[in-house]
Amino acid sequence: MTKLEEFTALLVNETTDFKNALEKLEKLNAQLKETKIKMDLTEYKTMVEIHQQKMASHLESIQRFQNHFDTKIEQAQIYPNWAVVVFIVSLVIGIGALAYLTIG
Repeated sequence: MTKLEEFTALLVNETTDFKNALEKLEKLNAQLKETKIKMDLTEYKTMVEIHQQKMASHLESIQRFQNHFDTKIEQAQIYPNWAVVVFIVSLVIGIGALAYLTIG
């Protein structure tokens, strides 16, 4: 009988320990359900603001480059004006001379 009594006492101890552990888990579960998680977004906000500032400065530099490039393209001339005038005059004289020689 002593073994049976020891076994029942051990079983009673284990069940009470299990019951106590279960109660603790239920309390922790209730606390976790009540706990609100708050995120600290200040660090992310500063990172986003810094990124926006960098993007704005890059956009501004790209616009400056584009404006500079556009003005350079507008000012660029493939041939100087005097060379174009000389070519047109020589072309007119050449056609005139050719017409004079073929007609006359």
